Amino acid sequence: MVISRYRNTGRNHSIKTDNSSFERVEEFKYLGITLTYQNSIQGEIKSRLKSWNASYHSVLNLLFSRLLSKNLKFKIHRIIILPILYGCETWSLTLREERRLSVFENRVLRRIFGPKRDEGTGEWRKLHNEELNDLCSSQNIVRVIKSRIT
Repeated sequence: MVISRYRNTGRNHSIKTDNSSFERVEEFKYLGITLTYQNSIQGEIKSRLKSWNASYHSVLNLLFSRLLSKNLKFKIHRIIILPILYGCETWSLTLREERRLSVFENRVLRRIFGPKRDEGTGEWRKLHNEELNDLCSSQNIVRVIKSRIT
């Protein structure tokens, strides 16, 4: 097998083997993940967040339902919403991207677990992030991503 590399005008490169030629592209989708020549993940994260949001809205009526238990709602989250992040363990996240993922996940978890009555005042309030992490037995998505990378 002979491999040769030809340089075209500008930044375009092509690789030619015996019977095949491969041209350089700006980005391509492989196993559901968009890869870029600059190894940038921002577009992929943005795309996944859009899909994650669409998935969340598709089951929103179930998450609002008072007929389903919190445990069942959390299972719906784990089975339908979280798999959209398949392959995320390869991501190198910036602090901004970590925050975007955490904000979205906390929004979903707040919908699942609902408000909490404040013991002192007796008023209803949103759950704090630490309380959400304590309620769901698994870690938040950003910690899961970081733990899979290391």
